[in-house]
Amino acid sequence: MRRSLLSRLVGLSLTVAALAVGATAVLATRGTGDRPREDPAADASLLSTDGGILARLRAYADEHRDWTGVDALVRELAEATGRRIALTGPDGTPFVDSAVLLGGVPVDLPAAPAATIDATRPPPAAGAPPPNVVVRDPALGVHLGFFVWRLTEEERRQRQAHVDRALDCLRATAHERTAAHRRHVVGSRPGEPVADPCVPEALVAPSAAGRALDERAVDLAVPCLAGHGLAYEVTTDPTGARALRPRQAATPAWSGCLESARAEAKRPYVAAPAHLYLGASDRFDPFSPDGRWRTAATVVAVLLVAAAVTVPAGRRLVRPIRALTVAADRMAAGDRATRVPVRGDDEITRLAAAFNTMADAIASADHRRRALVGDVAHELRTPLANIRSHLEAVQDGVLPFDPALVGSLLEEESLLERLVSDLHDLALADAGMLRVHPEERQAADLAEQAVAAHRAGAEACRVDLRVVADRSVVVRADPARLRQALGNLVSNAIRHTPAGGSVVVAVRGHADAVEFAVADTGTGIAAAHLPHVFDRFYRADPSRSRATGGSGLGLAIARHLVEAHGGTLTAVSAPGRGSTFTLRLPTGEPVDRGRDRA
Repeated sequence: MRRSLLSRLVGLSLTVAALAVGATAVLATRGTGDRPREDPAADASLLSTDGGILARLRAYADEHRDWTGVDALVRELAEATGRRIALTGPDGTPFVDSAVLLGGVPVDLPAAPAATIDATRPPPAAGAPPPNVVVRDPALGVHLGFFVWRLTEEERRQRQAHVDRALDCLRATAHERTAAHRRHVVGSRPGEPVADPCVPEALVAPSAAGRALDERAVDLAVPCLAGHGLAYEVTTDPTGARALRPRQAATPAWSGCLESARAEAKRPYVAAPAHLYLGASDRFDPFSPDGRWRTAATVVAVLLVAAAVTVPAGRRLVRPIRALTVAADRMAAGDRATRVPVRGDDEITRLAAAFNTMADAIASADHRRRALVGDVAHELRTPLANIRSHLEAVQDGVLPFDPALVGSLLEEESLLERLVSDLHDLALADAGMLRVHPEERQAADLAEQAVAAHRAGAEACRVDLRVVADRSVVVRADPARLRQALGNLVSNAIRHTPAGGSVVVAVRGHADAVEFAVADTGTGIAAAHLPHVFDRFYRADPSRSRATGGSGLGLAIARHLVEAHGGTLTAVSAPGRGSTFTLRLPTGEPVDRGRDRA
């Protein structure tokens, strides 16, 4: 593995570069450049050429009942614009494709259509049909255009007659018109009536088909309005066709009924909705026969650059890693005294020093781990053996399954539960996940709560347990964690105090700290054992471990809890004169040591 590390690093870098080039090519070919325009207002963002294509195709849909015969128009538009034009149904059914009409090789359509053509809906700005009734005279500065749906040939001739008469009138009265009036006429928009005596309303009046459509729309809108409880009245427009007028202010429901009714009335007379796909004929395709060599050349160039950058950097990176790997393999083989040779390279020197320090720490941690595993196995073996022996005795009929036996088994289970809980807290502390959530509390209240939890045990052991506290002292700490630490100290003091003795929890405030002192009149701790009282599973008298009921973890946990608050926990004792454990917390914001290590 050491010999192939550099080659793997270089291979990984080149693979990433190749995948990046390939992904770029795929996105260039099948990307989302043609974004869907489901909202008709979005069609206004089309280019002018695309807008013209959309307008011509929408006009075709408006004038025909289906898309049959649209091939000639699509061919004309594709040849004039150089764009690929394809129409499909909403379900993907192809209607026409200019690539096929012009004898080309059709490729996959874009992922999303450029626009949706639905002649039953009002036209968007980019797809408005071209005007079919035009009043235009450049000399007069007049240019008006209107679109009238479904004009018959007879109606077209009548409109043209109106156009001719309007132009004659405009020319005859040109000298009477003010410049402002001419500007008003010129600025009129298609489809907007013009207030000019020379331009009759007949020019913008709907066709016979349009009037029939309006009548049908009124019939279809009435049930919808009634269903929504909207009041209306039937009137006539200036052309004499029926129309609906709200009796109150128009609401969105009113507009929705009218639009839906008109779309439903128009549906039988226009082509079905279709998706419009547009594409450029000169678009570069990296996977086409002509583009493959360019894509391949780009890939090779990128790989060469990536290799030129990766190889020197990889060599410098692999050299110290290889030295560390050799030493790690020797350590894994059992050579605990392994050291990395120090060389002239500054980088190697720093890494070697760091590795040697790590090796010493690993050796020390390994020793502690072995000792901890042995202690845990020892502590778990006794209660498990007791539970097993009692259950086997019940199974063999030696012992009756009575309340006394159940109580004994529950006592052993409680011991196991406390041990597991203590080990969990120590695991959190070792992992840097022992969190504290400090808040302002009365120090005396916390001390009394910790004492109250152990008062029954003290009375059972005939030990006097009391609190001596200054009620004015306030401490900023995690209440639950501080009670747990004090509880471990009080429980330890009670276990090592003989009957008739006393345990006193004193609370004192100082300028820079709050102090909790747990003093007992017990047997005391010898000077040789005092430095180890906070070690895990350490007992000055191993023979008393089961008698006292402790796991040997309480003081270790208390120390971790105090250190998580940024405080200290110390012990003083003398054999035969009792012990005093002092918990000292700073008055400032507690420091979350677990968070610092996380």
